Amino acid sequence: MKIIGVVDTTFARYDMGRSAIDELRSNGTGFTINRYTVPGIKDIPVACEVLFKEGADIIIALGMPGKMPVDKISAQTASNGIMNVQTKWGRHVIEVFVHEDEARDEKELAWLMDMRSREHAKNVLTLLFNRQKMTEYAGQGLRQGFPDVGSVEVPLKGGRRH
Repeated sequence: MKIIGVVDTTFARYDMGRSAIDELRSNGTGFTINRYTVPGIKDIPVACEVLFKEGADIIIALGMPGKMPVDKISAQTASNGIMNVQTKWGRHVIEVFVHEDEARDEKELAWLMDMRSREHAKNVLTLLFNRQKMTEYAGQGLRQGFPDVGSVEVPLKGGRRH
């Protein structure tokens, strides 16, 4: 039985963990979920570390940086911490951040937080149970939340653009 860690925050203005867990349970079996909620995004790396020590095979880390300049710094700090945890453990932590200023209004913000959480939850299942399938999606300009942008095909000959 695989273990999926779900880390989320109380700072987020939407329960992203609930959306991710709902999507995981709706799309797969053969795993248990270990949820760990922390105050803010800079607390996420240590929660991931704890969940890996408790046996998690993969983690989805969900958070909402605010819209102030200091929040952008906090998001980068948290991302760096998450990358360090991934490298240390050799396991994926799928970072799912929705910046508060990505949306035009609160309705779109809630929608985006839900959709990005759900779409990345599907990525977690794919990486955990059939990671080779991800290759089918390479270079397609896929986005989680907002619409996909599609691929750009540039003819190459001998590694040079023409």
